[in-house]
Amino acid sequence: MTTYKQAGVDISMGDKCSALAYAAAKKTFIGRKGMIGMPVNIEGGFTGALDFGDYYMVFNSDGIGSKMMVGAAVGKYDTLGYDLLAMVADDAVCVGAETLAITNTIDTSKVDDKVVGPLLKGLEKACLEQKVVIPGGEIGEMPDMVKGNMWNSSAIGIVEKEKFILGKDVKPGDPIIGLRSPGFRSNGFALVRHVLQKKFGAKWAEKKFEGGKTWGEAVLTPSIIYSAALLELLGRFGEKRVCNIKALAHITGGGLPGNVVRVLGKYGADLTDLWPAHEMMTRLQEFGKVEDREAYEVWNMGIGMTIVSNEFEKIAATMKKHGIQARIIGEVSKKPGVRLVSQGHFKKGKTLEFEE
Repeated sequence: MTTYKQAGVDISMGDKCSALAYAAAKKTFIGRKGMIGMPVNIEGGFTGALDFGDYYMVFNSDGIGSKMMVGAAVGKYDTLGYDLLAMVADDAVCVGAETLAITNTIDTSKVDDKVVGPLLKGLEKACLEQKVVIPGGEIGEMPDMVKGNMWNSSAIGIVEKEKFILGKDVKPGDPIIGLRSPGFRSNGFALVRHVLQKKFGAKWAEKKFEGGKTWGEAVLTPSIIYSAALLELLGRFGEKRVCNIKALAHITGGGLPGNVVRVLGKYGADLTDLWPAHEMMTRLQEFGKVEDREAYEVWNMGIGMTIVSNEFEKIAATMKKHGIQARIIGEVSKKPGVRLVSQGHFKKGKTLEFEE
């Protein structure tokens, strides 16, 4: 059986280091106690927040990781801007915040306009669609430190205090809505590449998948950015909220079980009607003998965002306008942890349990 750790990523060590980073960050909070920009303590949240009186300013950072290597293998960089913006804007919207601006940093072994040009053109297009500006960035050429290219971003957003979402009103029995993701977004690519390299060799990206696409083109499928569609319901800054959304979870690193519970407080989730996993995901499971449990902890398995709300019809109608599919995938449970009916390759229809 192939695991994420065998592909070079140790989730448990990553969690440990993230905890160390957050503990160090929290120790800085006292430095602005009683001042403008005083930090808000958000345990398990998707973004950081600073108090600016009537509103919070939110900040977060992320990158597209080794999906950049897929772009290089395919020779296509113009969709990766959607992945980069999705990683930060869709984290910010989980607390109800509107992303205003992002910066971005490209670290590279060698500056190449045929790479940088398409990357930034794609990001420009994504930002215009989401009403986000790019006030600055940096390109660092570091041939002794970097192999290829790395692309990361930081975002700043804003939300009125009365519209800030912390999941305080979540109750057992509340429906959990899943928004469809067309592919892998920007997580779990070390495992994706590891499996495909073992199956097809160094030129795996050129191998045929289906529908006229190669495997490289299939796994490069750009991320949907959910932010603007959700802000139509949540209200951008100065706009009224038109839908009662109790909690949102962006399905990134840690997969579905690892992210859903972050916004449910002391409760858990029973996910009995998940979206089917995409064929490229189940075929990768088959190729690499990736167990369903591992797949759900590493990949999004077809769900990019979850919403806790009793207003499914309103949410589904708004998402449809933006080309996003929504369905009720389960409900909040009094019992902690996550139980899901797998749609994976090996245990489809079987219930998997994940502890809190």
